[in-house]
Amino acid sequence: MTERIQKIISARGAASRREAEKMIADGRVTKNGAPVRTGDTADAESDDIRIDGKSLPERSDFVYIVLNKPRGYITSMSDDRGRKTVAELVRDAGVRVYPVGRLDINSEGLLLMTNDGELTNRLTHPSFGVRKTYEVALRELPDGAAEAMAQPITLDDGAVVRAAEVEPYAGGLRVTITEGRNRQVRRMCAACGLYVTRLVRVSEGGVALGSLRSGKWRRLTAAETALLHGVRL
Repeated sequence: MTERIQKIISARGAASRREAEKMIADGRVTKNGAPVRTGDTADAESDDIRIDGKSLPERSDFVYIVLNKPRGYITSMSDDRGRKTVAELVRDAGVRVYPVGRLDINSEGLLLMTNDGELTNRLTHPSFGVRKTYEVALRELPDGAAEAMAQPITLDDGAVVRAAEVEPYAGGLRVTITEGRNRQVRRMCAACGLYVTRLVRVSEGGVALGSLRSGKWRRLTAAETALLHGVRL
């Protein structure tokens, strides 16, 4: 059966589909010795697909973990500027896992990580509508802030984000969104004139951060994994 090559790469746990597409664009992927282009297809059983000259790994059991990302770490597997990455915090996971989406360097909290490229693609696709909840500490909470944040908001680049679920929380706001735009909650706050002092993601797709300590990770339970796979586009 033929499939798009980036899908095969992610299914083998070699990279997320987005990373696989970049590898293809950078000329790092070959099929039967010839470079491929984004959109090319292959048969994983009969074609010889390689990244940087190395064969794809055999399909293995997938691993799903949740990390409590501390402030000061970037959501990346490596960094040419020498910054601390989340990869350093999950080295003992037993297998290379990749972030599902992102948290910016100054944000904290729940970060799903896996080697299941197909699930990563589905969870980060805009049409998936995965629910993500953040606890946002603010310098001050003016009257009407929650109501303003709960409306569709025009961001600094002109994009309009969907209405969020917002409620006051411990001097700040608890915000639930169903999109994944870059630094979305911070930009929503800025558009409403709110100054963020701390931002922590506490749940995503039904998986909760709970009492997991900062910088630590745990494997998802069978129920949590089933929950993530059970949500459909």
